[in-house]
Amino acid sequence: MSRITSFIISCGLLFALVGLWQAAAGEARLGRRNANLDAPILADGRRIDFLRTFDSEKDVHPKRSIWNRLVDVVAGPPVFRSLIRPYSVTTDSRGRILVTDPGALGLHIFDFERKKYSFLDGGPRGRFESPIGVAVDAEDNIYVTDSRLGKVFVFDARGKFRHFLGERKGEGYFKRPTGIAIDPYQKRIYLCDTLYNKVFVLDEQGNILYGFGGRGAAPGQFNYPTALTLHGDTLIVLDTLNFRIQLFDRSGGFRTSFGTLGDRSGTFNRPKGVATDSEGNIYVTEGLFETVQIFNAAGQLLYYFGGSGNDTGEFQLPAGLWIDARERIYIADSYNRRVQVFQFTRGNQPSAGSPR
Repeated sequence: MSRITSFIISCGLLFALVGLWQAAAGEARLGRRNANLDAPILADGRRIDFLRTFDSEKDVHPKRSIWNRLVDVVAGPPVFRSLIRPYSVTTDSRGRILVTDPGALGLHIFDFERKKYSFLDGGPRGRFESPIGVAVDAEDNIYVTDSRLGKVFVFDARGKFRHFLGERKGEGYFKRPTGIAIDPYQKRIYLCDTLYNKVFVLDEQGNILYGFGGRGAAPGQFNYPTALTLHGDTLIVLDTLNFRIQLFDRSGGFRTSFGTLGDRSGTFNRPKGVATDSEGNIYVTEGLFETVQIFNAAGQLLYYFGGSGNDTGEFQLPAGLWIDARERIYIADSYNRRVQVFQFTRGNQPSAGSPR
């Protein structure tokens, strides 16, 4: 081998190693963004800590070896699927994080514990056109609302398509299904239909048992509801264009409501998602303020966090959110194309730690 050839090869390896070092340094810099925020202290020592953020399939996989990175220099890096416009998020009993993405026309499933990722784009009888809401039942079957097709896709825990809910003669029965929640004990499915201005209650087979609501501003009526959640014996509905939260019993009996249109904390302007923690506090994402507002069941504002931006703990049009059994708060940070995860901790209780 000539000296010139050896020199060229040596230079190539040197540049490759420098590139790898720069990539590793870049990853380290990005990793430092995930340091804890100055945790807000709520009443009685309660606090909310930032845990992590993720935005692509790459976040699930283990770090690539030096050899794999050298191969990437020649063959090009692998292509990872990324979040485009995440909208709703939930978790299942296996610890997986499920994220609907109308921008990508699919459902992302992140399994950090097992370092696996999968993507569902529909089933053999049709693909998603506008996946919005997502929920899981006690067996980890997956339910995804499609607001354009007017029906609900149902998959088993492995992601295999099972059937549709709300389909009649091949067409969707619902006008615009959006938010969805499942009662695993009574085996009931609660579904927001934004254009019907109703909440429908279905059994596991998809039969409509009853519905309630109707267009209007009176108690129990809706103006384009888009999200809902369950806590104890209470159904909580985000009545979006009435700029309020309404609380019902499981049968649809009205209990109370709170909220009004405004541009200051404690009011709503572009509310997008709703969830509850174990104490029954109600969390609402607000698209105008780019914050998450926290209320008690009486509608009193307890705290809010966030702000406009793309740094840690900031949002650009936060949409759906979910709080799991370990009090982790998952927020679909839609225009930042990511999901941010926080930890709610009661007073004198240690943090549960970051998802692996």
